[in-house]
Amino acid sequence: MKSRLGFTLLELLVVLVILGLLASLVGPQVLRQLAGSKTKTAQLQIRELSTALDLYRLEVGRYPTTSEGLDALLNAPANTRGWNGPYLTKRAIPKDPWGNDYHYRSPGQYDGFDLFSLGADNREGGTGEDQDVVSWE
Repeated sequence: MKSRLGFTLLELLVVLVILGLLASLVGPQVLRQLAGSKTKTAQLQIRELSTALDLYRLEVGRYPTTSEGLDALLNAPANTRGWNGPYLTKRAIPKDPWGNDYHYRSPGQYDGFDLFSLGADNREGGTGEDQDVVSWE
């Protein structure tokens, strides 16, 4: 009696078809979750930067000006009293999840400061992954 080792071509094709169907059903869901996670990461980073800016304001008495920018969280601006930084634990200003700089202005249009990312397309507006992520909402 001959022992049977391995799989037949038909069995391998059936397995490949099943794997292809699973990938076509699950793949888009996974990609959708990955896109949403970048937006959530940007929201968390904006929250962290906002907390550092609030601490800066408590110690210095004002938010950094637009010209000083977020760099004031790491290096004391000239003629600034009360600066006790750096205010970021990683000692670096993070880029948004799409590799762009965060936009900062003070005084802000919506609050004491406005901090935002323009999303994946790096343009105002947009939907999905291209939507703006802002500190004032």
